[in-house]
Amino acid sequence: MLKRIALVCVVALGVTACQATGSGQKQGAGTLLGGVAGAVAGAQFGKGSGRVAAGAAGALLGAFLGNQIGQSLDRADQLALQRSTNNALETQPTGTAVSWRNPDSGNFGSVTPSPAYKDNTGQYCREFTQSITVGSKTEEAFGTACRQADGSWKIVR
Repeated sequence: MLKRIALVCVVALGVTACQATGSGQKQGAGTLLGGVAGAVAGAQFGKGSGRVAAGAAGALLGAFLGNQIGQSLDRADQLALQRSTNNALETQPTGTAVSWRNPDSGNFGSVTPSPAYKDNTGQYCREFTQSITVGSKTEEAFGTACRQADGSWKIVR
């Protein structure tokens, strides 16, 4: 598993490094998050080296899609997404989506939390699903966030 995570990071960082100079942070973050989500999804298929190959392919596809969405989300979109993610993780029952919409850009999405659990270090964590629509393209990503000592949530994958 650790090898897969390292491979995902190398691939995602490699794709980020290939971006044209002047691209924004949101594009880089989208590339990295998309790569991680794609690798996790891809690694669910195959066995042995086929599983690693599926994870790598998923990382590349996820990085590309994440890059495209990151390129399209402006600061107001990012803030709305961040607020809805924090609200979903902090206050919403499992399976209850928190929606956001930016009337200026027309972009929108939702965040749906899964059940909370304690990880092996004793931190409370929640998996979640994000759906983001930019123009006519909708993308879905999965992640995990854990509660920090100060009470905030930090996305860990």
